[in-house]
Amino acid sequence: MAQTRSLPRICIALGLPDVSTLLEHARREAEAGEAFLEFRLDFLPDPCKGAAAIASFLEQFPDCTVLATCRRHQNHGKFNGSIEEQLAILDLAVRNGAQAVDIEIETAEGAHERLSPFRGRAQVVLSYHNYEATPPLDTIVARMLKVPADAYKIVTTARKPSDNIRVLAAAKGLPKQRMIVLAMGELGFPTRVLSPVFGGTFTYAAPMQADGTAAGQVSAPLPAPPVSSRKAGEDGADLWGHRRAGSPLHFTGGPQPRIPIAPRGCGVSAFSGDPRHAARFFSLADKLPLAGFSVTIPHKQKIIRYLDVVDPLARRIGAVNTVWRKAGKWRGSNTDAAGVTGPLAKHLKLSKSSVLIVGNGGAARGAAFALSDAGAKISLVGRNADRVRALSKVCGAESLMREQLANMHFDAVVHATPLGMFPNVNECFFQGAIPADIVFDMVYNPRETALLKRAIEQGKTVIPGLEMFIEQAAGQFEIWTGESAPRPVMLKAALEALDGNHK
Repeated sequence: MAQTRSLPRICIALGLPDVSTLLEHARREAEAGEAFLEFRLDFLPDPCKGAAAIASFLEQFPDCTVLATCRRHQNHGKFNGSIEEQLAILDLAVRNGAQAVDIEIETAEGAHERLSPFRGRAQVVLSYHNYEATPPLDTIVARMLKVPADAYKIVTTARKPSDNIRVLAAAKGLPKQRMIVLAMGELGFPTRVLSPVFGGTFTYAAPMQADGTAAGQVSAPLPAPPVSSRKAGEDGADLWGHRRAGSPLHFTGGPQPRIPIAPRGCGVSAFSGDPRHAARFFSLADKLPLAGFSVTIPHKQKIIRYLDVVDPLARRIGAVNTVWRKAGKWRGSNTDAAGVTGPLAKHLKLSKSSVLIVGNGGAARGAAFALSDAGAKISLVGRNADRVRALSKVCGAESLMREQLANMHFDAVVHATPLGMFPNVNECFFQGAIPADIVFDMVYNPRETALLKRAIEQGKTVIPGLEMFIEQAAGQFEIWTGESAPRPVMLKAALEALDGNHK
């Protein structure tokens, strides 16, 4: 088969609706340092024009490698032509400089001579896709190996965490073959990060400013694999791309937009999934080179039962947002608490302060326990009086009604409800005077909430929610890596993401 340049470790999948948009995104990725791009020609109204356009792109970016794909409709692609027409388009792509082609097993098997025009001219990636499940892979591998190719791609759909291990094992079990193994769907995300670690030739990522071409594809640049999984002398930047500082990994979920805050090279992977899969997830995690992960709603409470060690504050709060592995044990912490005390401690001495917390949910509970542990005098108020009284009892706080606030004053107010969160940006708990000198709003989207605007008008010192967000993220980073968090880089990434969300 073809003896061309080795394929880079990350392939950016470009499935765009017209040639000009395809080239625009390809140039953008190349200028950002990506060197391996898949041109999904079947996404175009005229795939031949896309194949011809490869030449102009490579003339401008000769160091890039282009993988041409024209998947037929029968195999979940968008091309409605015959096999002969499909292969003719891929041949045109090779004549215009494509160094590799992706051909489905359904096209290739039964007529191996169909691949002969590509031998010696381009690398053939023979692909199998299952969009429903992850079947027994021994049979699939045997079927694939009957057809000579430069690399074999097996892509299934993960229905349970253990499917990931079976998919990754397919590459590890065939060290002499060049394998690309991935599982689609949210549950399959770990395979996209870890495939090269388990012997996969490369993995796929979505472009920076467009949708991916498969379920579960994450935006480039991908996060680095866990430090413990790298081979001696192998650097995360070399494995996952050229950019290190500021390259994002999505951590947060829930009702607010996902915001990238962890720079590449941190050695952390974040996974998510159905709460019913928690036990299976830990079975999977025990088999992976996984150093730690972030936990978001609705998992923060339920995750505790699967941990070996939980720090005392997280235990009292009843929620864990950070998990890591040390000495073979899974450990849990809650850095959300430091996200509250850290920013406030810059403005007042917590042990001698009075703080009013607005809210009665999980965020309010975390803030109440964290501030109480720091020695602050805590009062609680909220829209649900019964829940406020119940929370006050467990954290030793004073329970207040809204109408009582008119004649009271506090050193600080911590707002811990969703009021004012995008898109309901005009909502605010306080309609008149805010009874504190410092106003801390835990909502970070928008960056300046209605509450903060009102506080500024009243001459108060304000703490935006982004400070809390960065502080808790920095705490996670330091737990996972043992290094000081690059807060300026994290803040820059978060601000860019928030600005992008609003655009």
